[in-house]
Amino acid sequence: MTTQRDKSLYVACMSNEDYPAALVVRRIYRRLLDSEAEKEGLLRVVDESGEDYLYPSHLFLVVDLPQAIEKAFRKVS
Repeated sequence: MTTQRDKSLYVACMSNEDYPAALVVRRIYRRLLDSEAEKEGLLRVVDESGEDYLYPSHLFLVVDLPQAIEKAFRKVS
């Protein structure tokens, strides 16, 4: 069963192990839903390059942002 938390479109980077040029620790990134990747333990994330790539999910924590912040993020993305 998918919960609202599972549908969060933002994640916080907790480690940039093996990806120091692409990810910044403690930065919030936009997550793109990709159920096939998630079955393999990966998340599709828009990284520092501005492109989306697959990264191991253990590098991130899902964050629930207040609605006003999510709305503001959508305006600038």
